[in-house]
Amino acid sequence: MGSIPHIVEDFQGVLRVYIHDDGSVIWKDCCFHKGHNLQLRLYKPAAESNATSKLPILYYLHGGGFCVGSRTWPNCHNCCLRLASGLCALVVAPDYRLAPEHRLPAAMEDALTSLKWLQAQALSENCDAWLSDQRVDLSRVFVVGDSSGGNMAHHLAVELGAGSPGLDPVQVRGYVLMAPFFGGTVRTGSEEGPSEAMLNLELLDRFWRLSLPVGDTADHPLANLFGPASPLLEPLELDPVLVLVGGSELLKDRAKDYAKKLKDMGKKIEYVEFEGKEHGFFTNDPHSEVGNSVLQVIQGFISQKSDKL
Repeated sequence: MGSIPHIVEDFQGVLRVYIHDDGSVIWKDCCFHKGHNLQLRLYKPAAESNATSKLPILYYLHGGGFCVGSRTWPNCHNCCLRLASGLCALVVAPDYRLAPEHRLPAAMEDALTSLKWLQAQALSENCDAWLSDQRVDLSRVFVVGDSSGGNMAHHLAVELGAGSPGLDPVQVRGYVLMAPFFGGTVRTGSEEGPSEAMLNLELLDRFWRLSLPVGDTADHPLANLFGPASPLLEPLELDPVLVLVGGSELLKDRAKDYAKKLKDMGKKIEYVEFEGKEHGFFTNDPHSEVGNSVLQVIQGFISQKSDKL
């Protein structure tokens, strides 16, 4: 494809999704779970600028309320192209089973399986050529989750614990939660505010109704991290977390509350809010001015956490 961005999806003129593929990133698909026929997509810079340093690895978990989405969707693909080129990283974008056919915790299980696949590759004598390259640093893995993917990133952080010892020789250094999709039966201030152009409370409620185990509410521990049945987070050792959210998002208050509570517990967490932005502001337009700002924040987080063992 040429370097000129072109429209691949147009939703009644309200949302246009462009693919911006200038050839600076190459990609391919791999199967990571034959039983569930689950694929992931690998991205890496076509030309690596600094031959003396290895590429960090970014896992990108797409959003979609646990019910829709795929690595093949144009917005997800475009976002991963941008992450790989802008951060000079190898990006891994796994699919996962979707609700309502596969209710939670299926998606969480698949996300963990995708990381176990990376571990298996690292331990294999016949690993994928892209991962055997001396330019890939398996000790510098970062998990980036968007919306429901951000929720999954949190639960991975809890499951794997600080230093992710169960993934050795793979090491996760930190987690980036982009407008994480958390829930609860009690409404927050931002949820009671105006709807967004592409998101409203009815849709959020529907996603929870379709994705959680039948009969459960949004206070389920996989949705509400601080609900009546949720396990305590304070005793846990977690890797650093970066939370990014738009100032006009329905999910803003839950993300902000999550960051505040973890900070009060003494966890290593940063919170960055982008004024006036709505849900998907980076994923749907990663080449925008604010998209560049998001990349700068993530790059700073990666650089800082890469220096600390």
